Amino acid sequence: MSPPHSLRDLDWTLLIISMVICGVGVLQIYSATRDTVWQDAWWKQIVYIGLGLLLVWVTVSIDYHTMMNWVFPMYGLSVVALLAVLLVGKQAFGSRRWIPVAGGFHLQVSEFVKLVIILLVARFLTELKTEELEARDMGKIAGLVVVPMALVMKQPDLGTALTYLPIPLVGMFLAGMRRKYIVALAVVILLVLPAGWMVLKDYQKARLVSFLDPDRDPRGTGYQMIQSKIAVGAGGMWGKGVTKGSQTQLRFLPVPHTDFIFSAFAEEHGFVGVIVVLALYFVLIMQIVQNAQTAPDKAGMYICMGVAALLLFHVLVNVGMVVGRMPVTGIPLPLMSAGGSSVLSNFLMLGLVNNVRLRRFVN
Repeated sequence: MSPPHSLRDLDWTLLIISMVICGVGVLQIYSATRDTVWQDAWWKQIVYIGLGLLLVWVTVSIDYHTMMNWVFPMYGLSVVALLAVLLVGKQAFGSRRWIPVAGGFHLQVSEFVKLVIILLVARFLTELKTEELEARDMGKIAGLVVVPMALVMKQPDLGTALTYLPIPLVGMFLAGMRRKYIVALAVVILLVLPAGWMVLKDYQKARLVSFLDPDRDPRGTGYQMIQSKIAVGAGGMWGKGVTKGSQTQLRFLPVPHTDFIFSAFAEEHGFVGVIVVLALYFVLIMQIVQNAQTAPDKAGMYICMGVAALLLFHVLVNVGMVVGRMPVTGIPLPLMSAGGSSVLSNFLMLGLVNNVRLRRFVN
């Protein structure tokens, strides 16, 4: 099934909103990195956005059913790539997450594994012969997702590993997870949490402790959260203006162009700017949900809802982090945070949504 497609049939509302968010991100990256060692990050972001748009077109050219037929080889390749990261990946800030590629660029493999998990869950759930999930089905899905999660946590990158969870959880819920299994899953999570503490790295434990009481170590583990909340509060109603945020421009705010870009944006654009951007994300995610509702089959619906769940999780955790309602996890803000791998994987997901949309026009 590989129908011809045209520019007219793409979801232009989805793409235009995405480009507006990207534009806001580029402006904020420019402001946050001016006169720093990262001052070229804004134009690199523009290059990544351009490549992302090209990937959207490439993605819609391949029928998502064909992708699902190849998902198990793609899954195996993903596992091998994550193992390669642990063996030969570049180490930075105490983590080994990137593989060097041509031209001096580095690829974060774990970002692209998200797409494989979306396709994998969609294929598995589509092939089920029953209307309700059984325990063995849930176990199989969990086993498939846990393998890449464990490898990503080994890097260590707890934040990215956690982003894999919303995809199977939303998929299983839509597939007909029984109430007793939902309750059982909640109980298991509560029981596993104390055990999970034992496998965390020391810096990860310190982040959780500082989340509960950042003033306990204001110059150490609590510094990022304290400075982030100061920046958000300093924005007031209308913000201080582009390149005029004191916390951002005086370098009190750590990595203001990546994980904490929303803090820098809130300081310079205020409450009004924050509401506008959050509204854009809301419309973006609702547009993806609408594509799920009009999908030609269950597989398309699972793909779109997997993308929506993943983006929603990213936004909630990142925004919650910068205002002190979530621990610091290093999860980027979709389409706004600087970073090639994150931007490209986001556009690939938007390409998948458009892929599903285009197949509605097949007779």
